[in-house]
Amino acid sequence: MDQAHAEEILKKVIAIPTVNDNEKEVADYLASLFAPYEDQGVTIEELAYSPGRSNLIVTIGEGETTLGFSGHQDVVDPGDLADWDTDPFVPTIKEGRLIGRGASDMKSGLAAVVCAMLAMLEEKKVPGKIKLIATVGEESGEYGAAQVTDAGLADDLSALVIAEPTDGMRQICYTSKGVVDYHVTSKGIAAHSSRPHEGEDAIAHLLEFANEVQARLARLDKKDPVLGKLTSLITLIKGGEQINSVPSQAELSGNIRTIPGYTNQVIFDVIDSLIAELNAKPGYQLSVDYIYPEEPMPGDAHSPLVQLLQKVGLEVFGHTLTPVGGTGASDGSEFVRAKGDYPIVMVGPGSDSQHQPNEWVSLAAYHQAIAFYQQFANEFFGK
Repeated sequence: MDQAHAEEILKKVIAIPTVNDNEKEVADYLASLFAPYEDQGVTIEELAYSPGRSNLIVTIGEGETTLGFSGHQDVVDPGDLADWDTDPFVPTIKEGRLIGRGASDMKSGLAAVVCAMLAMLEEKKVPGKIKLIATVGEESGEYGAAQVTDAGLADDLSALVIAEPTDGMRQICYTSKGVVDYHVTSKGIAAHSSRPHEGEDAIAHLLEFANEVQARLARLDKKDPVLGKLTSLITLIKGGEQINSVPSQAELSGNIRTIPGYTNQVIFDVIDSLIAELNAKPGYQLSVDYIYPEEPMPGDAHSPLVQLLQKVGLEVFGHTLTPVGGTGASDGSEFVRAKGDYPIVMVGPGSDSQHQPNEWVSLAAYHQAIAFYQQFANEFFGK
């Protein structure tokens, strides 16, 4: 594949606005690129999440071993357009950089994987069975990856490379923290503040929960050698009706970043048991909801997959890719639930401009990423 065609593909996917929506247009476009090769055994499947939102699964090649590549199709909101030098959905090239929303996170990684697979098909040199998984909703909860995993479409993988940006492909993220976002609601009974005994103070009950949950979570004090300790924050809180009334309602939200030493179920057990204990007291009415919890992603810095990626990185880029851990969740946090026991890593092009105005990717890095993924696939299958 020539560079002009590869850049055209990247520009096209960036030009499609997929701010937590509309991923089907990207999926349809990418599917159209693979459709001419169906006579080579290419299979194309779209898994609808909701109207206008589709995951895409494309499989090329054949064999008992399956190499997975993945990337998400959605992007974050561009924010105040006045902070952008160009229209975020009109890809613009300046001084060797392609600027646009998603250029770094992570349409350049997704497009690079697609181009590498298309190049293999064009050259009729597909080294083995390769599966592309392009997901919806990563930026707002990884629910596309969850849907794909629940459908069993990631069970057959032998290894998975997610093309998230990793410092211009200088790093390999092989382990990361998980996330538990939770929302607690406290219901009380309103009364005049001069007669508080006639009511139930929803805020007081909620504050009791907040203090105790932090104390209990602090006892989970294992320290991961790469990711550090579990962290817990109360990030939102509100309640009450007016200053001279006993508050009849209150709510809070918390964010917990988990480590492989504690599964999310451990966290659920801590919170659920505390809720039950408090509700056993007279007048307490607390309830909890969990919002898109993500498991921590375990990994091994010395695994054969990481070592192979480092070897190929040295060959293609001339520098060693450093294994690192990540504090944020990704689609990998969902794929770890697949039935297959396989390593998952993240390595991709991009810059440190993700989620910022004037987001960009170096075109040189983008083209190198295409070569990297293609060579990695060849060496993965021993070709």
